[in-house]
Amino acid sequence: MAKGARKSPQRTARKAIAVAKKTSARRAVGAAPARPKPAAKARPKRQTFVFSHLDPAAFEGGLRSYAEYRDLDIATATKGLARAHVIRMVPPCDPKVVSKRHYHDVDFQMIYVLKGWIKGEYEGAGVVTMREGSCWLQPPRIRHAVLDYSADCELLEIVMPADFATVELE
Repeated sequence: MAKGARKSPQRTARKAIAVAKKTSARRAVGAAPARPKPAAKARPKRQTFVFSHLDPAAFEGGLRSYAEYRDLDIATATKGLARAHVIRMVPPCDPKVVSKRHYHDVDFQMIYVLKGWIKGEYEGAGVVTMREGSCWLQPPRIRHAVLDYSADCELLEIVMPADFATVELE
């Protein structure tokens, strides 16, 4: 539009209506009745303070015959929300015993290698060797198998929930 030219009355009216609608919409948002709140998440159960000092005699048998477990008492402290334990692999590794495909029915599972190394096969990832300082997340129900491990292999495992099922596939 040329400088000094007048806008048509219809154009001016359309612009005024558009501005009014925007302003009205903004006011409506501010004045809108409160939306129903989403269902509140269940608050985690009250947790207690717990500690665990290294005690080589604290390792016990558990889920696997080729591993010993040192429970860190997190399951008790979290009232079943999570479990943490140190897993000490029992040498020598016998692939006929350890290499059985399985999965764990968990919501969360993280493993950290404290000592040595461990080799496993993981659905979608293939064969992976984890060494001291390696950490991995096993998604819920990922199919996997232990293939080999060093004589000094120790792992820290954190799992949620504390109690879960392991399903053997072979």
